[in-house]
Parts: sequence; C-alpha cells; structure tokens
Amino acid sequence: MQPAAARANIESSPLYNRDLAPTVTPGEAASGHRAARTWGTYNYAALWVSMSVNILTYMLAASLIQGGMDWEQAVSTIFLGNCIVLVPMLLNSHPGARYGIPFPVLARASFGVLGANIAAMLRALVACGWFGIQTWIGGEAINVLLSTVWPSWRSVPHGASICFLAFWLINLSVILKGIEYIRFLQGLSAPILLGVGLLLLGWAYLRAGGFGPMLSAPSRFKSFSDFLKFLVPALNATVGFWATVSLNIPDFTRFARNQRAQAIGQAIALPATMTLYSFIGVAVTSATVVIYGSAIWDPVQLLSRFHSPVAVVISLTAILLATLNVNIGANVVSPANDFSNLWPRRISFKTGGVITCFMGIAIMPWKLLANYKTFIFGWLGGYAAFLGPLAGIMICDYYLVRKRVLVVDDLYLRGGAYEYSRGFNWRAVGALGLGAAVALVGLIIPTVRFWYDYSWFVGFAVSFVSYYGLMAHQEVNVVARTQ
Repeated sequence: MQPAAARANIESSPLYNRDLAPTVTPGEAASGHRAARTWGTYNYAALWVSMSVNILTYMLAASLIQGGMDWEQAVSTIFLGNCIVLVPMLLNSHPGARYGIPFPVLARASFGVLGANIAAMLRALVACGWFGIQTWIGGEAINVLLSTVWPSWRSVPHGASICFLAFWLINLSVILKGIEYIRFLQGLSAPILLGVGLLLLGWAYLRAGGFGPMLSAPSRFKSFSDFLKFLVPALNATVGFWATVSLNIPDFTRFARNQRAQAIGQAIALPATMTLYSFIGVAVTSATVVIYGSAIWDPVQLLSRFHSPVAVVISLTAILLATLNVNIGANVVSPANDFSNLWPRRISFKTGGVITCFMGIAIMPWKLLANYKTFIFGWLGGYAAFLGPLAGIMICDYYLVRKRVLVVDDLYLRGGAYEYSRGFNWRAVGALGLGAAVALVGLIIPTVRFWYDYSWFVGFAVSFVSYYGLMAHQEVNVVARTQ
C-alpha cells in the first residue's frame, strides 16, 4: 500500500487521472475510486469471440478466395497469422496484468512520459479509422434491416447516411456508460455470435448442395512462386488485422484477476475463433457462386437477398450486436485511453471515446471501403509498417532492457525514471522511425517490395534490434521503489 503522501503526489500530477490509474484488487477498490481487477478467463475468451466474429473477419477470409487461394490455403493463412500475432499479444499483456496499467502508460517506460504520446497517437489514429469503418458497416446493416421491414425506406433520401449516424449514436451511448458496461456486453453476446455464423453456414450447405460444391473452387495459382507472391502480403495483412490490439491489449489485461486468466482466455479464443469464423466466410462466399452465380463476400448484402423477412431481421440484428461489440472493444477503449494520455487532467476515458467517435466520421470510412482489395492489402499493410516497430520497441524495453521491472509511480511523474530528455526518449523515436522507413521503402524500390509486403515483421525486427542497440549504454532504473 502506498503512503498517503506519495499517493497524493501522484494523483496531483498532470500525468494522472482515474482512467489511467493502475487497477487494484476488488478489496482495495471498495475503499477508493480506482478500477478493480475482476476479469476472469471467460471474460477474455468472450472478448475475443465477440471481437473476432465480425464482418471484417468474414471479408478478410473472402478476399483471400477472391485473390486466388482455395479454401484450405485461405483458412490456413488466417490461422497462421493469428498464431503469430498472438505472441506479441501475450507479451504485451503481461505488464498490463502485472502492474494494472493501460497501453499509453506502459508506453511511457520506453518512449518517455511525454514521448509516449507519439506511440499513443499512432495507435489511436488507426483505431479511429477502424471505428469509422465498423460504424459504416453497422449503418449499412440498419439500412438493409429497415428496407426489409419497411420497403418504403428505400426511397428515403440519404437513408444510408441516416443509418450510419444512428449506429454512430448507439456506439456513443455505450461509450458514455463506461468500461464495465462494455464487459457486460461482451459476456452477454459472446455465446450467441458463433451460433449465428454456424446457422449461416448451414443455410449455405443446404442451398449449395453440401460441402463438396461449396468448397470445390481450386487454387488459381499456377506455381508455388505465384502462390508465395500472394501469401506474403496476405499473411502480413492477417497479422496486421489485430496488430492494433496486440499493442493496446494492456488496456484490457489491466483488469485481469491474474496472469493465468488473461493468457488462457486469449490463447484459446483468438486463433480458434478467427479460424472458425474465417472458414464460415470462405465457405459461404464460395457457396454464393453456386447459388447466385457470383461471389457475394459482404454478408449484409447477402442477407438482403433472403426472401424471409424474419430471417433477415434476426440475422442483421445479430450482425449489429457483433459489430457494436468489436467496435467498442477493439476500436474505442484504446484510443479513448490514448487521447486521455494527451491531457490526463482534462480528458477522461469517456471524453476520449467521444473524440474517437468524431474522428471516425472525419476519416470518411465510406471512401476507405470503396475498394476492399486496396483497403485490406493497402490499409492493413500500410499501418502495419508503424505498428510493427511500436511492438518491437515496447517488447524489447520491457523484457530485455528493464527485465520486466517497472517503477509504477514514476510512470505518472515528471523527473522520474522515465523522464529521459525532457520527457522524450529519442532513442525510441529514432528506432521507430528507422523501422517504419525500412518497411515503407519497399513501396518506392521495386527490388525490395517484399519489405513492404512483410511490413509488420520487417518493422518489428528493425526497431527491436536498433532500440536494443541504442539503449545498450543507457542507464536504466530497473529497481522498484519500496511501496
């Protein structure tokens, strides 16, 4: 337990607010105002089930089929990519569960108490883009739902935009209810989401005439080298799909009862759920070729072709619930904390969430979704060039430089162990810039195009090694103070 004077000093710091404060045990939380560590294995498994079962997972899998893979290649690529991204996910989860701190506070250890804003803003901007995209898809589902129930809705001017704003307001209302309401949503919806996907798979099975016709499309690659040319960016995109959450996962693991709860929940749910739902996307998309004569990889548009209004209403309602869950869980919690980290005394978690909502509109997601192929391989690969280096720096700092020991008090104070040069660790900034530059140069020089195709991996490796080299002779305070 901290002495009252020390605790008061931290709580008066401009780097502190209640939303960024370390979480505590339920007993300690009962006597104060800080959040408690109450999440168990089920909560983390439910979190990943609800975040993985979403339209973009379905579309990611379907895009691999359109790119030329057969169903086995597509599902295997997604399984491998998620097993890979699970590694940095669990590595970054550890400090969150051990010290009860969110991502922007953890980033202060490597980037400095002010330099962490650089890492936080990079992560936040990507999340805002995802928030806008998911919100647009949710609005699309509402638009189809209303058109099914009231056919006259199709003639309403700007109906799609109205539905987008309606779903945006639903997201905003959930944000204003806070993190515990988010946990309630995860636990409530997770058990039914996979069931809805399996029902859709069953429909495709019956309409197409079995799995044989559904999965009969062969690979369109003429040689193994042609396959590798597509596999590399596809695998990078699959890793990049959750690269954002692999950074900010401490925002969730800070609420874990213990390390075992968060590690088991994530290790079981992430690869399994992504692989299963990806298979559904692959199989159903293949079946639409048999049923309708052309591939329909957007499940909202597929449901709009159903002749049963009841089936459409139930299915679209489930999609809306899934989209809301993944949007709040994956795309709001982290940027809300990131924006709060910019000005902790003035920007709370809820205020940060509101900022995220408005940024999601400003990014104009309807333009990002104009071309799904460019979106998946360009958008995912592009931001992976920045998030890979961030992951490399933070993991290197926590495990190799600091040996998993942090001075938690100093993460909230100026002039402490993480002050560096006026609040900035320019070694981390330099390693970040180097890793991103090497990954992005592949866009300019054709002979090293594979650097960009593997942008997350290249950026991670370059920044990890360069950061360790730059910090080799830097005096680091790894001795925690007596609390």
